[in-house]
Amino acid sequence: MTQDLSPAERYAAARIRAAEQATALAPFREMYDFGLDPFQVEACEALETGKGVLVAAPTGSGKTIVGEFAVHLALSQGRKCFYTTPIKALSNQKYSDLVKRYGPGRVGLLTGDNSVNPEAPVVVMTTEVLRNMLYAGSRSLSGLGYVVMDEVHYLSDRFRGAVWEEVIIHLPESVTLVSLSATVSNAEEFGDWLDTVRGDTEVIVSESRPVPLWQHVLAGRRMYDLFEEETDHGGRGAARREVNPDLVRLARTENSRTYNPRDRRRGKMVREADRERERRQRGRIWTPGRPEVVERLDAEGLLPAITFIFSRAACEAAVQQCLFAGLRLNDEEARLEVRSIVEARTASIPREDLHVLGYYEWLEGLERGIAAHHAGMLPTFKEVVEELFVRGLVKAVFATETLALGINMPARSVVLEKLVKWNGEQHADVTPGEYTQLTGRAGRRGIDVEGHAVVLWQRGMDPGALAGLAGTRTYPLRSSFKPSYNMAVNLVQQFGRHRSRELLETSFAQFQADRSVVGISRQVQRNEEGLEGYREGMTCHLGDFEEYARLRRELKDRETELAKQGAAQRRAAAADSLEKLRPGDVIHVPTGKFAGLALVLDPGLPAGRSNGHRGYEYHDGPRPVVLTAERQVKRLASMDFPVPVEPLERMRIPKSFNPRSPQSRRDLASALRTKAGHIVPDRHRRPRAAAADDREIARLRREIRAHPCHGCDEREDHARWAERHHRLQRDTRQLERRIEGRTNTIARTFDRIVALLTELDYLRGDEVTEHGRRLARLYGELDLLASECLRDGVWEGLNPAELASCVSALVYEARQADDAVAPRLPSGRSKAALGEMVRIWGRLDALEEEFRINQAEGVGQREPDLGFAWAVYQWASGRGLDEVLREAEMPAGDFVRWTKQVIDVLGQIAAAAPGENSTVARNARKAVDAVLRGVVAYSSVG
Repeated sequence: MTQDLSPAERYAAARIRAAEQATALAPFREMYDFGLDPFQVEACEALETGKGVLVAAPTGSGKTIVGEFAVHLALSQGRKCFYTTPIKALSNQKYSDLVKRYGPGRVGLLTGDNSVNPEAPVVVMTTEVLRNMLYAGSRSLSGLGYVVMDEVHYLSDRFRGAVWEEVIIHLPESVTLVSLSATVSNAEEFGDWLDTVRGDTEVIVSESRPVPLWQHVLAGRRMYDLFEEETDHGGRGAARREVNPDLVRLARTENSRTYNPRDRRRGKMVREADRERERRQRGRIWTPGRPEVVERLDAEGLLPAITFIFSRAACEAAVQQCLFAGLRLNDEEARLEVRSIVEARTASIPREDLHVLGYYEWLEGLERGIAAHHAGMLPTFKEVVEELFVRGLVKAVFATETLALGINMPARSVVLEKLVKWNGEQHADVTPGEYTQLTGRAGRRGIDVEGHAVVLWQRGMDPGALAGLAGTRTYPLRSSFKPSYNMAVNLVQQFGRHRSRELLETSFAQFQADRSVVGISRQVQRNEEGLEGYREGMTCHLGDFEEYARLRRELKDRETELAKQGAAQRRAAAADSLEKLRPGDVIHVPTGKFAGLALVLDPGLPAGRSNGHRGYEYHDGPRPVVLTAERQVKRLASMDFPVPVEPLERMRIPKSFNPRSPQSRRDLASALRTKAGHIVPDRHRRPRAAAADDREIARLRREIRAHPCHGCDEREDHARWAERHHRLQRDTRQLERRIEGRTNTIARTFDRIVALLTELDYLRGDEVTEHGRRLARLYGELDLLASECLRDGVWEGLNPAELASCVSALVYEARQADDAVAPRLPSGRSKAALGEMVRIWGRLDALEEEFRINQAEGVGQREPDLGFAWAVYQWASGRGLDEVLREAEMPAGDFVRWTKQVIDVLGQIAAAAPGENSTVARNARKAVDAVLRGVVAYSSVG
């Protein structure tokens, strides 16, 4: 090929190759045994030129290569790189990857419960750790050149998302930011914000999956393709995909098999035939069981697979079902290898704890190649499952959606049991973003030619809706940023109130709010131009037509108001008359479908609302049941009685009367016509309209007649323009109120927080008091409550176990609120201290209401949850794991996670507590030692 080039062309090509070899990217590319994708090269080149980058790409596309290039650049330049992740498990995984490449001497790890080589040039950490370092002015920030924010789309998380924005805003200008995100539909908007707050930022978006994804529905014995011709393969092409017509027919057939009441008349033989046909149909399109799904995937060569089940208990049950079904996915060699790895990884766990942790059942599943993965598992167990899955020794994993959040566990196939999940408040449909995140695990780069997403058939499934879910790429990034008390004192301490306010106005939340205002502002401008035109149209040479139009509007509004009052009074009178009706009253129904003569069978009063006495209020009024002269028994509504009704006559209703019997109805209706058919009801006369005697209306009419514009020949034309002007002006004012509500929202919330902190003497203008400096060292949802407890000496005199139980109330939050059962609490001083904490929270809650700090908007202090106090007290007192877990009725993984959070806050309290004459700091450190033992102390770094 090169001999076909001219000498000049060969020289130019050689110069290009030499230039490429001179870059840092060239030696970096040689570290991988595969070529980089164009989006990876583009991002790395932008980084090397000194720009920040935002890379938005699908799960499994290899965007972390860009983060690893930032590490490579930092080391080659003699600078530091911090690699941040949203969860500890992902930090541990990335730490292990980087240690393999650069060695343990050059890589460190900092999470809430682990500190390994923290002064290394490359440190992997959770995002919260970096935020805390920035506020504390840590010396470790010296020489920092790059920060990688993996899974940056976490800033949408309503509980933790604010941390990402705090880091982005407060990082020194000299630091180059590498933001790695899932595919989001507003990447350009996010990139524009990064450009504003961080300087020159390149936005690189890749929507193509490295491994094509095929979508299926498994119904009975058959695996249906979701799309008829999937030429798009999850985003590679632009071809339109049609839903598989076989699947549409199946859904139509299945969903049309509903019960028809008329079938009762068709006889027993016909019903038996229907049932037999239904049995045959059901034999073709049932929802497969979990062992059946695994066997089917194994037969099709679609393992390893992750089945997402939105329930921890269901994940564990799925493993047991597969074991009972006799499934074995590993041969003897693989089984022995699994046992060897598991025993090595769990060697530090005391034997007496193994049974409590369900170790032997868990091991049996692993040996067969089957496992669960969820947040309730012990961290060590989860990490073993991840390691075995990556090695191909576990082939079927049943997981909750937490597995989809960043952990590197790609599979050949992903199975979704249902498209509905519990979101903590209600059962909600899986969103397109969640569906993309979950199915993004399917297809291992460099291993699989294609990935497969399988949805299990469920009765009532709509293939069109599923296709919309699978084909939608809308996953917008929405800021969840809200100022907190800790953030406020830290900002004021570093920058003062005015500069802090300006900083908060640079948040992505305010950026998005301001952008949404732009469109509304344009509409206001257009409306103002329209108002000017309408003003010209209503100009009258005789006088001020705007004033005349206002008088006419006031007259119309007053007449409407009086008409509504009159209608309400008539409805009230009609309702009162209905309440006086009794069974046997003959009435005339004035209007509606059943107008005419009727006999009251039941006055339709609610229980407790008889004889005119009100038992309770109701909205629709009485609903009498009547027999009409046409033999119909009907329950009437208040709308059938626009005017009061009076009994025309009385009749005795036979005790033998049966409203369901046509003969009974016929006889009683005949008696009704005989008794009252000749009576002509009195015609109801409406009372004189209130408007006729209203002084305000009389005054307005006089002023209108006396106004100069009243005599204008074009008065009605002007009036039409005036009405348009009024409507447009009203709409414009609504838009202006919306703009006012969205502008400076973050800064206004900050002002309210600062006002409350000033009231409590945490701030004095730009000065942070001693109490404020203590609050600056306390991070967490209940930061202010913790600070107030230290200030009031609530925890003084508590022993380490009692202190740990109190601190648990600051971090623990039950998965499902259970107000029916009071939590068990330690007795004595600990119980009294917990009660005092709740009282202090009540005082703070009242203050927040006074200062308009709204917890519903994610700002403020939630009520402390005492549900973990007894468990952590028992553990800190030296009780065994078996006893603690049994009494707490809590999975081991949850117990370990909450206990580690207690340890984290105890560490903060030890640092923030007053030094002299205080036992809190000393006992907080002792509490950490008492709690950090056994199952809690197992290192999660291998």
